[in-house]
Amino acid sequence: MSIDNASRDVGAASVRRSASALSGVTGLGWAWWVTGLLLLAMGAYFVRHEGWPANVVFTMALTGVLISILILATRRVLFATSVVAAAVAVIVIAATIKYSYMGMVLHAYDVAFYLFSRDTLWYLWIDFRAELITLVVVMVVLAVGGYLLYRTDPTRMTRRVSGSLLAVLLLVSVAADYLRGQRPHTLFYWDALFVSSFYSSWSETLVTLWRGQMIEASASDGSVRPFIEPTSCPVSRRPPHIILIHQESVVPPSIFPSINYDRSIDPLFRSGDGKVHLLRTETFGGASWLTEFSVLAGVSTYSFGGMRTFVQSMLQGKVHDSVTQSLVRCGYKNVMFYPVPKHFVSSGKFYASIGFDEINDYAAQKSKRYNERDRFYYKNALDRLDVHLTKSKGPLFSYILTSATHLPYTSPHSPEENVPGGRPGTEPQMHEYLRRLSLARIDLEWFRAELKRRFPNERFLIVQYGDHQPVVTRPHLGFGADVESQNVIMEPESKGFLTYYAAEGINFEVPQLPTVEVLDVPYLGTLMLQLAGLPLSPAQEERMRLLARCGGRYYMCPHSGEILAFHRRLIDSGLLVAR
Repeated sequence: MSIDNASRDVGAASVRRSASALSGVTGLGWAWWVTGLLLLAMGAYFVRHEGWPANVVFTMALTGVLISILILATRRVLFATSVVAAAVAVIVIAATIKYSYMGMVLHAYDVAFYLFSRDTLWYLWIDFRAELITLVVVMVVLAVGGYLLYRTDPTRMTRRVSGSLLAVLLLVSVAADYLRGQRPHTLFYWDALFVSSFYSSWSETLVTLWRGQMIEASASDGSVRPFIEPTSCPVSRRPPHIILIHQESVVPPSIFPSINYDRSIDPLFRSGDGKVHLLRTETFGGASWLTEFSVLAGVSTYSFGGMRTFVQSMLQGKVHDSVTQSLVRCGYKNVMFYPVPKHFVSSGKFYASIGFDEINDYAAQKSKRYNERDRFYYKNALDRLDVHLTKSKGPLFSYILTSATHLPYTSPHSPEENVPGGRPGTEPQMHEYLRRLSLARIDLEWFRAELKRRFPNERFLIVQYGDHQPVVTRPHLGFGADVESQNVIMEPESKGFLTYYAAEGINFEVPQLPTVEVLDVPYLGTLMLQLAGLPLSPAQEERMRLLARCGGRYYMCPHSGEILAFHRRLIDSGLLVAR
């Protein structure tokens, strides 16, 4: 071989090595560019859609934690980033679809609730077949694409670096979680923070899965006997019509001595016995659906832990011991007058599942605003009762939810009405709230008079309750007037959870009310059935025994083991499906 030929061979080999190296560098550079673009896209989405700064940082940091975990396991940066980016995209799409149908965004428990249950899978197949097939196809495509990317990803990161990155991002996510504060009770309903809300729901989901059911209950060891649910309702005469009035944000101002107000408001809160009876609710300033659930289902929302915000949406078709189902058994027709659209927090589907024949919501009542004066809802109920009595001799249960006393209190409701409010010197928003209590009193008195005038031969049991305190009581509880209601953190027995309940009869004598100092809200629905003279089921009789045994307390009953055993009996009887 000549020297020239040898030189040419060496030169060619050098060129090939350089080309190969350049190709490798070019491929590696492209992979890092794609990784950066994916991170930038997710970051831009979080900034735009995940709310306030602390929440955005929390979402970014936790997303980074997930990526770091995958890098630590595989050392492949592009693969890890792509997998998490795909997961974020699936979360956003699934949350959007769920919200459009159910008014609630994606929760981590949905993974177990929908995908690991034969019944719910069948429900998805029947009603959402196209979406379910699309989801399966997408997951298969992502799995295949992920496998191919894993095999070809040229990016690498040492485990020492990825481990350090994981530790830093974990600390940032914990700090941001602390700074963003307690999550709003509306987070999963209309805040549309799709990714951060999904992340936030994992802790309560894991607790629920570990516990084995959504509600706290004693162990299933055969030591408790299931309830036998009756199939009939023996009554000697036609029972009274029942009217249950949910007084929105209403609390007797008399429980706060520092509120100086016109005492003509006080009759609103008195029962037929002339007394004010205190009720302990489980929410403050909002989340009325929690009180509605406890009244109708007869259990505490506290017993659901972190899942309590979702009791109505998660328990559709799973409550079989409700007040309304008992009333159906006793021949009642159940109608509701709801001041907002019935898809609000998925309430309509829940109410239909527990025996409401009609849900007259915002649209059905032809409302012009969400806080019509109480008389508007009362008139609709009177007209519906009139129609009912022309067609049926059976009793009617009317559940009326008012709304005039709902916030905001920055402008007068019904300004043409000159009604009492706060005494001179009262803070303006408190004054307006007290004005609305006067309107509520006037309208309730009008409603009573109309019942007597239009239906002189009918018997009525009227029960009313305050669903929670209004935000204007914050300063009287030791909080600043600008503190958001979800940040008003109180113990379950705090004064901030006290409202009232009242019962009276028209052409009907109401039995004596319990003598307990405060009645917890889960007892109210069963108490209403007892006051109406209806036979109680074994489960309801046990609930009334617990009322006496616990002195009116439920979640904070000193004999908590008996409450947990009661829950176990409900579950084992099939009266409460808590999975």
